[in-house]
Amino acid sequence: MKIVLTEFVTLDGVSQGPGSPQEDTSDGFARGGWLVPHLDPAFVRHTSEQLDLAGGLLLGRRTYEAFARDWPRITDPADPYAERMNTLPKYVVSNTLAEATWGPVTVLRGDPAQTVAELRARAGRELQIHGSARLGDTLLAAGLVDTLRLTVAPTVLRAGRRLLSGQGATSGLRLVRHEATPSGLLLLEYETTGQASRGAYEGVSALV
Repeated sequence: MKIVLTEFVTLDGVSQGPGSPQEDTSDGFARGGWLVPHLDPAFVRHTSEQLDLAGGLLLGRRTYEAFARDWPRITDPADPYAERMNTLPKYVVSNTLAEATWGPVTVLRGDPAQTVAELRARAGRELQIHGSARLGDTLLAAGLVDTLRLTVAPTVLRAGRRLLSGQGATSGLRLVRHEATPSGLLLLEYETTGQASRGAYEGVSALV
């Protein structure tokens, strides 16, 4: 299976609490809801098309519990995401999850890199990481993420949990798709290429 990290981030890399001020107030974060003012039909179309590619959701415990609380409450048949979010298989990477009622669900216990690598080796459609920034960062550093799909909001928060801030190997990326929505969201898709390339600038002539 291909593992896809799907995240909403600000221009300064914050991924915490995009959907509402109360979504994630951990560590005293009080600047949530920053994505909502920029939502538009182009964003909805794009993200719905992405969700069409999913064969399952790969989640950390905190995101799973938040999704399990919120998504079953969305019963509007016209909602472009709710039916798929509620019916897709969920794989939760956690050694501490006590109860898993939002299914179909499989809890992956043990070392995250090992258990996800075993899942990734199976045949199937995309496993999409939504939210779960710590899990996504860990798996990217372990070389287990195949694609990053980022929605970058035109805002700077200067506070909150960053998407990519953990320790580990560098990551090289290749841009394969990009789009800007009318509201100013940047929709970026990258494929991973191994570790990041490095070099020394030796003048323009060395580049051609």
